[in-house]
Amino acid sequence: MKFWLLKSEPDAFSYNDLENALNKGTVWDGVRNYQARNILRDDINVGDKAFFYHSSCKEPGIVGICAITETGIIDPSSLDPASKYYDPKSSPDNPRWITINVVADRALRRVITLKELRQHEALSEMVLLNRGRLSVQPVSKEEWEYILGLEKS
Repeated sequence: MKFWLLKSEPDAFSYNDLENALNKGTVWDGVRNYQARNILRDDINVGDKAFFYHSSCKEPGIVGICAITETGIIDPSSLDPASKYYDPKSSPDNPRWITINVVADRALRRVITLKELRQHEALSEMVLLNRGRLSVQPVSKEEWEYILGLEKS
């Protein structure tokens, strides 16, 4: 099992929205960065876990945990002309954007803020704290366990 961090702006789609979605799940659509797309396409596997991170908000931070239930999905928004994520160069036969399905596992007992994460030397190499612009990024097993420990403090 691998671990990830998935970013979403809570005004667009929050962890609460995920919990309230049909079967507590959704397709993680709208990713339009090739590096993030490659992670979704090549690296994430069914059964992996991810932190759900609220970004671009007053207090960015990790708010929940989700599980990956399906991979290799053609991003439906890339094929929908009404979507702001529509890509006319993408087609069902030659998709440019591949995504995953995620389901809510559980909300954290408390938000672990970006500010708090930055205070811990054990997390100093975390992608989020160094090259954190990607909406999909890896989390090491050690970082995952350390962050879960922070939840209890």
